[in-house]
Amino acid sequence: MDYIKIRFGNNLDQLSSNFEKNIEDIFRAISPRFTCTECTWTPPMDIYEAPEEIIILAEIAGVNKDDLDIEINTKAVKITGKRIDMPRLENATYRLAEIRCGKFERILFLPNPINTEQVTASYLDGMLYIRLAKLQTDKTHKIQISNE
Repeated sequence: MDYIKIRFGNNLDQLSSNFEKNIEDIFRAISPRFTCTECTWTPPMDIYEAPEEIIILAEIAGVNKDDLDIEINTKAVKITGKRIDMPRLENATYRLAEIRCGKFERILFLPNPINTEQVTASYLDGMLYIRLAKLQTDKTHKIQISNE
């Protein structure tokens, strides 16, 4: 069985600016071959919630499993990775270039707190599946009252 690296931490609130990504998107719209020093892309992801768990599904075809990292805390999941650049023909005229390469980073804030000890991740056919068990916060505990 292969494993995907999962790191536990509380530093997910340090979000980087998307300014460079927005500028790159503007220039890419003008010319699909526009490249920056470090290209980025945003893979599509779904989050859905079941009674006992939250499931994240990420479409990241072409990304090597060894180039994926997942960091979690009770409130958020950070998924980072990179897809290597596809070989291109030098003397070809590209009419459409939509497949993005380079690094990606997604921080997904969760609808409920999760138990960071009960997380599983698998990667199959270009799809990353992350299953996160919800924390049971609605449990009631009976408290004994002492005579002191």
